[in-house]
Amino acid sequence: MSVTVASKIQTKIEHAIAPQYLEVINESNRHHVPPNSETHFKLVIVSTEFEGQRLLSRHRTINTLLATELANGVHALAMHTYTPDEWAEQGNAPASPNCKG
Repeated sequence: MSVTVASKIQTKIEHAIAPQYLEVINESNRHHVPPNSETHFKLVIVSTEFEGQRLLSRHRTINTLLATELANGVHALAMHTYTPDEWAEQGNAPASPNCKG
């Protein structure tokens, strides 16, 4: 049984920042890629680790954490990073555009 890219991403994030909420959504099917690809992901992450960090710093943290995946097949990573208070106010992440051509 092979480990999916999505599960690798989830495990790395869970171990590094212990999020209160995490969604790892494979959106590859919304793009012009072969069936069953794991190249485009949307992440929704809620963590106290983001408190006091600007958006760029939060994204750098995740990009560093997932450097191996980004260097080996993950083409796009949409990140929606929130503190628990921001998430309580926001309630959800924005919908992704349909990019399939």
